[in-house]
Amino acid sequence: MDARMVLEELGVTLVWGDSLGAKSFAVFVETGCGGILVDPGAAAMHPSYPLTRDEKKRLRREALRTVARFVERATMVVVTHYHYDHYVRPWDADYPGPNPYRDRLVIAKDPSLFINESQRARAEELYSKLLESTEARLEDILEEPTGDVDVPDFEELMPLAVRATSKGRLEAGRRWLSSLAAKWREWRRFPERIEAGHYRIVFADSGSWEHCGVRVELLGPHFHGDIYERTGWVVPVLIEVRGHRVLYTSDLMGPLAEDYAEEVLRLKPHVLIADGPATYLPPYMFSRRDLERAKANMLRIVREAAPQLIIWDHHLPREPRWRERVSKVLSEAQRQDVPILTVAEVYGRRPLVEEVSR
Repeated sequence: MDARMVLEELGVTLVWGDSLGAKSFAVFVETGCGGILVDPGAAAMHPSYPLTRDEKKRLRREALRTVARFVERATMVVVTHYHYDHYVRPWDADYPGPNPYRDRLVIAKDPSLFINESQRARAEELYSKLLESTEARLEDILEEPTGDVDVPDFEELMPLAVRATSKGRLEAGRRWLSSLAAKWREWRRFPERIEAGHYRIVFADSGSWEHCGVRVELLGPHFHGDIYERTGWVVPVLIEVRGHRVLYTSDLMGPLAEDYAEEVLRLKPHVLIADGPATYLPPYMFSRRDLERAKANMLRIVREAAPQLIIWDHHLPREPRWRERVSKVLSEAQRQDVPILTVAEVYGRRPLVEEVSR
């Protein structure tokens, strides 16, 4: 099976992936009247990546140039969370393209709830600077806090992850969430939408939109990995195009949480564009046990959901032994005739980290 042909038939282009040498997971869907661009951002690789600092910066510039070409074609932009490898700041000196948020419908992660302090600050910076070119100001648009926040019982929503998590980690997570929810009650709220000047921005964690015959659904706030992951929340995206379901996981780290793997099984996507476990992180940030859980989850997805194609990139090909660490999954996928490829492999290349580590 030709992976590029499968993607082309659906109008899906993998704009960039970590396997090409810069952190990014941008995806473009052609609709026939413009296109949908998901997570137009890029960041340089971490210090342990086996390239010089200058080369990592060069690859980031290349990634941003590639993103810019697809921004020019986009009529809708989706931002799943506020990490720099998932959204671009138009004033970035290395970004050569048009403003991705101007004259486009923008669907962006809600910065008011299910967000940590650092991502909230980044969202405020982004939208404040965007509005400088309009008569509106973010400080005038933000709404007063209501003091009322409905925080779901995540342990009830994620019973499988709870079973796999120690009591101590759960207790610490509850304290962290309680402290963060208190800030949500105090922070001024972003409105449901901003319409000012050339900007039309909708803030949401869930909901669906029809765009030129393509259905885009945000699947709600998901932890950036395991339950109570302090990196924050992300919003996976389900795209229904030409009778097929394309699921973009954003950053679920594997998926690491068993409940998120169950969700993939329920959705049964034809094409799964998934980020992988962060095998490059030191053990205290991503443990061997976390890796085993992520592998077990992807094994279930391969066997039970059997997508027509799995793109497994982002986080995963950031260190040279990544393939060895998930070899059981790759071998089982081959036995099940479920192709698993990185973005680089779709384009007929080896992941760069393997090339430079030979």
